[in-house]
Amino acid sequence: MNEFDVVVIGGGPGGYAAGIRAAQLGLSVALVEREALGGTCLNWGCIPTKSLLHSAELYTQMCSASDFGINAKSVGFDLSKIVQKSRQAADQLSQGIAQLMKKNKIQVFTGDASIVSVGQVQVGDQVLVTDSILIATGAEQKSLGPIAIDGQQIWGAREAMTPAALPARLLIVGAGAIGVEFASFYRALGSDVTLLEVAPSILPAEDSDISALAAEALSQRGINVQVGQALEGLTSLAGRVQATIKGEPLEFDAAILSVGVAGRVQGLGLDALGVAMDRGFIVVDERQQTSIPGIYAIGDVAGAPCLAHKATHEAMIAAETIAGHSVQGLQRDRIPGCTYSFPQIASIGLREQDAGDRALRIGRFPLYANGKAVVSGHTEGMIKTIFDAETGALLGAHLIGDSVTELIQGFAVAIGLETTEQELLDTIFPHPTVSEAMQESVMLAFDRPLHL
Repeated sequence: MNEFDVVVIGGGPGGYAAGIRAAQLGLSVALVEREALGGTCLNWGCIPTKSLLHSAELYTQMCSASDFGINAKSVGFDLSKIVQKSRQAADQLSQGIAQLMKKNKIQVFTGDASIVSVGQVQVGDQVLVTDSILIATGAEQKSLGPIAIDGQQIWGAREAMTPAALPARLLIVGAGAIGVEFASFYRALGSDVTLLEVAPSILPAEDSDISALAAEALSQRGINVQVGQALEGLTSLAGRVQATIKGEPLEFDAAILSVGVAGRVQGLGLDALGVAMDRGFIVVDERQQTSIPGIYAIGDVAGAPCLAHKATHEAMIAAETIAGHSVQGLQRDRIPGCTYSFPQIASIGLREQDAGDRALRIGRFPLYANGKAVVSGHTEGMIKTIFDAETGALLGAHLIGDSVTELIQGFAVAIGLETTEQELLDTIFPHPTVSEAMQESVMLAFDRPLHL
């Protein structure tokens, strides 16, 4: 029988980070993972999709190189090598996690875990005895009613990341971040893409201004964006799929389902333990503890937003709580979100449509007025900042444009420090950079624009 201070179930960004932090705090740690270390994010999510998108971006840039005086002849791509590169990146980073487990003396068990009782986790024929159990099993894709992923012509994220051939006609059902990223990737390589969303707008979690600009940008790239429209039927045929949209049967070479996720809890034994659930996710308190003392949950399995960086932050909260430290709970209004589409989207904090009657000051600075954006040819997009009209507190920031996911951390730090407009106006931003547009947006909000 193996005894540990903490048993972590799941080796994704939340699970392995929790294990490392707990080990740093002097606790003995076991980590159970049934597949590859790094979880969905590293192996079948964040990392490989960004590799695919980077390849597509390079291809797009080379196709337009002549605009910058560069003669790039015979531009093409090898889809199999694009996929291979993404898998190599995932494998390399997963191996790095394995080394981190050894470095931090975390014992890794491979297999499916089930919680036998409070303080006991079974993995195969082994029972791990522990004071604290931390569930970090992530989430799994939802099916769409009776329509299920078949791995042939109806794809989930894994099939969409490893295509054997480029579908000439592709249907993507669901225009959240994942759906929009796949639409960007496949359209950049030449697929005829239809993006279907039942909500009134794509990226429904985003500020309405950003969602509208994103829809316009995708449409300009040739993506057929349809919002407020449900998929009425989807049938897999020989080598193709038939979808029913607005009562009309339409044929595609493949369809990607991207309609949300639910917590991965099957087989854990939570029902027998009486762990409280809400709409498929584990309910936790501000310290990530479940309704059962001694059992914690973090990451996607503990509910939206399903983001790797949220999972990692929750991992720190849970590990430090288990070690007896006083911690501050997760502040959800300070979680940045990123979509790595073409163009990119990044946001944090208050959306304008959620402000109600609150008095605001809002700045919207278009990137076509930014010098660095002009010289790089990436003038599409905007930076929007939202402030409290009375106190000047920065409440939210919403960005769309090339590489804006690399800028959002500036606003995240600012909101974390409870910054007002004065600190942002007094900050010296380097020139020429796209980051200058961040300050220009603040200037606009307070009626002192320089370049617009």
